[in-house]
Amino acid sequence: MRIACIATSKVPSRTANSIQVMKVCQALAELGHELTLWLPDHGVETRWGTLREQYGIDRTFPIRRVRAFPGLGRYDFCLRAVLQARSWSARLLYVWPIQAAAIAGWFRLPSALEIHDRPRGRLGPRLLGAYLMSRTPHRILPISHALQSWLSAEYATPLEPPLSMIAPDGIDLERYENLPDAREARRRLGLPDRETAIYTGHLYPGRGVDLILDLARRNSSMSFVIAGGEPEAIEQWRAKASSSSLHHVHFLGFIPNADLPMVQAAGDVLLMPYARAIAVSGGGDTSAYASPMKMFEYLAAGRVILSSDLPVLREVLSEENAVLLPPEDPEAWHAALEELRRNPDWAARLAARARADAQHFTWVERARRSLDGIAASDEIDAGS
Repeated sequence: MRIACIATSKVPSRTANSIQVMKVCQALAELGHELTLWLPDHGVETRWGTLREQYGIDRTFPIRRVRAFPGLGRYDFCLRAVLQARSWSARLLYVWPIQAAAIAGWFRLPSALEIHDRPRGRLGPRLLGAYLMSRTPHRILPISHALQSWLSAEYATPLEPPLSMIAPDGIDLERYENLPDAREARRRLGLPDRETAIYTGHLYPGRGVDLILDLARRNSSMSFVIAGGEPEAIEQWRAKASSSSLHHVHFLGFIPNADLPMVQAAGDVLLMPYARAIAVSGGGDTSAYASPMKMFEYLAAGRVILSSDLPVLREVLSEENAVLLPPEDPEAWHAALEELRRNPDWAARLAARARADAQHFTWVERARRSLDGIAASDEIDAGS
């Protein structure tokens, strides 16, 4: 099927949304669909060598850049992209911006809309409401059951298949095949040869870096490795760690997605210490609806996961594949580390189950479920 993907992410960039867009496009291409990705023109040349490394992808697909004028809220970009997609004879528009979905509906073009959070602004909620009620064929892809439930209640619309499919983020499982054990991975990365806890991801508020430093104070014989973050945030946290003489906390800086599996493999424990409120690059709090990519990466790495016990994370995590802990209780996290040391069999069971559960969350399988029933009929139930 010929699919036009439309996103407003800046590519290349370090944002999670840009990684997610590129992973989805690769998965659609792997399923054999013919696709083109439309993006705003940020004046950056598309170099596939750079994109392969930064996003950990190995398939190429056409990318078309469209001018977008500041102050127009991407409406001009979305309109141009939809019109170009129609001229390209796309059978389906797979979109991330609500504006693009609404415009597709006005032109009666079949579309699938990924939704990662509640709509914002003055027009966002109205546009989504109009889209949900549209008779133009469409599909809604919320990233979590929690978000689907909120949308269903807010818009008084039963969001069930085939109108809606849950689409949590995913993993390129093949990139996590044949990883070395933790000790060998540390040797290859030049990390200290001792028990290690690793965190990968951004350092925005609510990501739990303060909790990691608290754990480091309580566990001086253990290395704590933090990979990711922007330079300013890294320097702030590095200074804080240094002022507390936490010399066993190591900041690796930005790691290209292609290199993340080896970094995560170097941990005996992988940390996901989200606070009750989670900030993202675009602002806002996603703690009730999130589907973090690192969660699936951690599962695939086959290591013990220590995670904050947030309701939305329990859609994927459980006591069988992770240790779930209250984010406001550092003592509980420390006690969990102690218990894992005393009970290596428990740690091994958690790691093995995590790796097994990752099999259900590949990007390709996600793409297949998202388009289930569409490719065969070239139509989408509009829910009307």
